[in-house]
Amino acid sequence: MEDRVKRLVVPVSGLRCDERAIRVAAQIADRKAIELTLIHVVEVNQQLPLDAELPAEIERGEAILRGAEDFAEALLTGKGVQVQSELLQARSAGTAVVDEAIERGADLIIMAARLRSKHGKVGLGETSRYILQSAPCELILLRQAIGHTERDAGLAIAGADQSRGRR
Repeated sequence: MEDRVKRLVVPVSGLRCDERAIRVAAQIADRKAIELTLIHVVEVNQQLPLDAELPAEIERGEAILRGAEDFAEALLTGKGVQVQSELLQARSAGTAVVDEAIERGADLIIMAARLRSKHGKVGLGETSRYILQSAPCELILLRQAIGHTERDAGLAIAGADQSRGRR
């Protein structure tokens, strides 16, 4: 797989698990001419227009992307990997990630996910499930160990707010 990968997409939400996804991307990208795109999606509530002004969410997203981009560039300095970031505004983060992967011709999506408990059942969140089912390319999904929470781990990437995100 690694030899065929030219374009990587890594969605980030500002949680510590993003760091793991970026590390895996860096291992795959090591010493290859690969394009790495970090994506953060600001989800827009259905009651608002899609192009609504959301300054707090945009500022948070920009801070998350800056931190993720700095982290990725530190891991990949001098290795010929082009790192870029994209802040998207959409109704659904999963749909936005899949659409961006299609638009960029991604060969691989690497994403971190947390298990969620809903109605007494533990499983992946809506965003992770959608990307897993709809990704146009290969997907590496990194799931945290059961019992591990972001609150236990703290945050590694600047601008994160633990109460947000549905991965």
